[in-house]
Amino acid sequence: MELKTIEYDVSERIATITLSRPERMNAWTGRMNAEYRYVLQEADNDAAVRAIIVTGAGRGFCVGADSRALAGHVERGEYDSGITEKLAEPGFGTRAYFDAEFAYHFGLSKPVIAAINGPAAGVGLVLACYADIRFAAPGVKLTAANGKLNLPAEFGLSWLLPRMIGIARSNDLLFTCRVFVSDEAAEMGLIHKIVEPQALIPETRRYVLSMIDNVSPSSLRQMKWQTYSDLHSDVAEAVVRSQDLVNEMVRESDFKEGVGALVENRKPRWSGS
Repeated sequence: MELKTIEYDVSERIATITLSRPERMNAWTGRMNAEYRYVLQEADNDAAVRAIIVTGAGRGFCVGADSRALAGHVERGEYDSGITEKLAEPGFGTRAYFDAEFAYHFGLSKPVIAAINGPAAGVGLVLACYADIRFAAPGVKLTAANGKLNLPAEFGLSWLLPRMIGIARSNDLLFTCRVFVSDEAAEMGLIHKIVEPQALIPETRRYVLSMIDNVSPSSLRQMKWQTYSDLHSDVAEAVVRSQDLVNEMVRESDFKEGVGALVENRKPRWSGS
């Protein structure tokens, strides 16, 4: 697919996806959605990629749906993405309850880390929330925004936010659609770490590199799937599933490598097999 709204780069085992409509503060369009799903699938399928960073070009992360596109929906009286070709399905097929827009992030086999460099509103906030871990610059404005457009909580945010920050805080953000900033989001636990703008990407990359150096690909993959699958089950089921995985994973070569690295006091050399 020809990329017009997304920049995609792979280096040091990290795929970086950059929303790239800086003149529109990376406002979301049907085209961007199609390209984002395409590159996400590319990254997930690439054996050389161990983790994915999502960020925005210029001064914004993603300010939500493009206002011009919204005006077009009003004229037509219905939503129209403008995309006719079949969309890529990253993360689909892992669990049936992940096979939906944005929920597919939970079916990916690799961690997704958001580096929120500027405002994230509406679908931009949704995108950030579906990342596994979030870094942000200080003072970045965030908002759900949907209520100001006579829309419901979008793309499962009503399921996700209460689990991330609790029902009362989630209701506050959704029911008021107020603007809050990344510093407050960090106090809520929504943001992992606040980093000065010039250091945001380097610091995020350092964090990700440490993660993929120290943790095996198989462990990261299974822990990600466990985390989101266990939200749909009870504790006993989670325990049984984890025991089954232990029995499977001790037969993998990276278990032997992990033990060897521990005994020899050295960095592991993961095979990913």
